[in-house]
Amino acid sequence: VQLQASGGGLVQPGGSLRLSCKGSGIVFRINTVRWHRQAPGNQRELVANITGGGNTNYADSVKGRFTVSRDGAKNTIYLQMNSLKPEDTASYFCATDYRGRVYWGQGTLVTVSS
Repeated sequence: VQLQASGGGLVQPGGSLRLSCKGSGIVFRINTVRWHRQAPGNQRELVANITGGGNTNYADSVKGRFTVSRDGAKNTIYLQMNSLKPEDTASYFCATDYRGRVYWGQGTLVTVSS
């Protein structure tokens, strides 16, 4: 099982980015996939998840600004991030649980700064 995260970068406050998490060795449409983030000096926090049934959940801090979605054909999960704020600056990680293990993608860095 491998998760490949991508899409991070530098964006101005108020801007948008879309992160991608492509899975191999696992079928995302039957597993819950989570997006976490970790800012320097902070603990890793859950940002959003999407269940195998397509239900989504969001942290209060991103609700209304971030949207998680899935493309089953591409076995990829997306995190659309709009109205970005400097406090959204962090490394973003996707993760899923499979057969008793947690699998993490590598982090993709999002920097929100003018």
